[in-house]
Amino acid sequence: MDIVTALWFLIMRKKTNISTILIQKAVKKTRPTASLKSSSTVTQGPVSTAPHEAGQVTKTRTPKQLQSLRGMRDILPSEQSYWQFLKEKCLRLSEEYGFERIDVPVLEAASLFERAIGKVTDIVEKEMFTFPDRGGDSVTLRPEFTAGAARAYLEHGFMNQPQPVKWYYEGSVYRYQRPQYGRQREFHQWGFEIFGDAHPVIDASLMMLAANLYADLGLPVTLQLNSVGDVVCRAAYEKVLLDYYRSHRRDLCEDCIQRTHRNPLRLLDCKQEQCQPIKAEAPQFVDHLCEACRDHLMKILEYLDELDISYVLNPYLVRGLDYYTRTVFEVWSQDDEMGRTALAGGGRYDRLLETLGGRPTPACGLSIGMEVAIIKMKESNIEVPVPSRPAVFIAQLGEPAKRKAIRLFEELRRSGVKVAASFSKDGLKAQMDAADKLGVRYAVILGQKEIMDGTIIIRDMEAGIQEIYDFKKIIPEIHKKLEVKSVVHQKAADYISDKQAD
Repeated sequence: MDIVTALWFLIMRKKTNISTILIQKAVKKTRPTASLKSSSTVTQGPVSTAPHEAGQVTKTRTPKQLQSLRGMRDILPSEQSYWQFLKEKCLRLSEEYGFERIDVPVLEAASLFERAIGKVTDIVEKEMFTFPDRGGDSVTLRPEFTAGAARAYLEHGFMNQPQPVKWYYEGSVYRYQRPQYGRQREFHQWGFEIFGDAHPVIDASLMMLAANLYADLGLPVTLQLNSVGDVVCRAAYEKVLLDYYRSHRRDLCEDCIQRTHRNPLRLLDCKQEQCQPIKAEAPQFVDHLCEACRDHLMKILEYLDELDISYVLNPYLVRGLDYYTRTVFEVWSQDDEMGRTALAGGGRYDRLLETLGGRPTPACGLSIGMEVAIIKMKESNIEVPVPSRPAVFIAQLGEPAKRKAIRLFEELRRSGVKVAASFSKDGLKAQMDAADKLGVRYAVILGQKEIMDGTIIIRDMEAGIQEIYDFKKIIPEIHKKLEVKSVVHQKAADYISDKQAD
């Protein structure tokens, strides 16, 4: 052996001894029981919220230009488990009921909503985010989804497809309103639209879908429904209603005085205390329905009875959009003092497509309020699954070990193991602290000695025991320890088989 080779062996022996000492020191400082204390359970309980926030956290003082706008809010990582849980429930029902997904633009021509929703509604007059674009056209951030879905149905010729057309969608909508319980200026909806079928069983099926969703979420609810008639009987009812309210004009609030001139049905939706005695004695729409609308409503009630879905026939329910005909409904939470938090709403709009320039096409829809559902879940202490934590953490010491660790990370991930690492950290103690905080079951450790020997250390973070294994057998050994099995992990078994064949 020449002197150069001898010196090289002496240097490498010192390095590997240092590597071993560092590993021993780092893992000794990791308490065996620490991962049990820091680990999370498989469910997540309620988070304290302000009345209008779905999971508000304490904010630090920041310059105003760095804060979110009023009525806009961030959905933080700590809240995502609720959102994921709710979306998974909505998606499952969407697919089970035969709906296909559509995504419509967040920005539309302002005229679309003016025509669809109605120019004299509060949404169009007071709540829409409308502004001129750089070309001078008036555009609006969508305040709801139905108008955009109806436009898409007409624009892409779906009236020529087999009917009914059943779509679902989800996303954010925007209304310039006072931030309130479960409703910011940006809020989120999951919705359903059915175009091309006038049968009342369609209305009942959407109510059934809503009832099943809240049953799946564990939220007690009440279905409220009404009929607002159609073009045949609405005009006659509005005349009767106006005659009644004008006889009480001196006792009305200012908003209701304006409604007598512009939007009579909205009189029934007034929340002002002074108008409640007047509303209680107002003529009811169900007593003035034409025969066709009355028959439509009765068939819906028969279907709901057959499905054992309880409901309340609410003569004051009208909703805030002009496009509704016949059926309107809302899903209310049962646990409110006032019993009036609307979790979802919908109805029939058989004239909307014609209003937008299409041929007469019956349609019906349902919209789910996401924020308010999550708030109610938290208030009801409903627990939701949280994402599984990593099972393995890879720690490395030295540049050669880091290169090996990066490759091992990818191989473990591809084999089906949820793995974590902190490759930017060089100190072993910092990496082991990170593993401890993540609550992983095992840490695998690569140092320079392990690189030379072709070995790797597996440390049981709960038991505080570590063993040395052949590096080439690390993946099957990890799977054995994690008890990866069955069809769910067939991908892992196939991967291991391929590696052993190599």
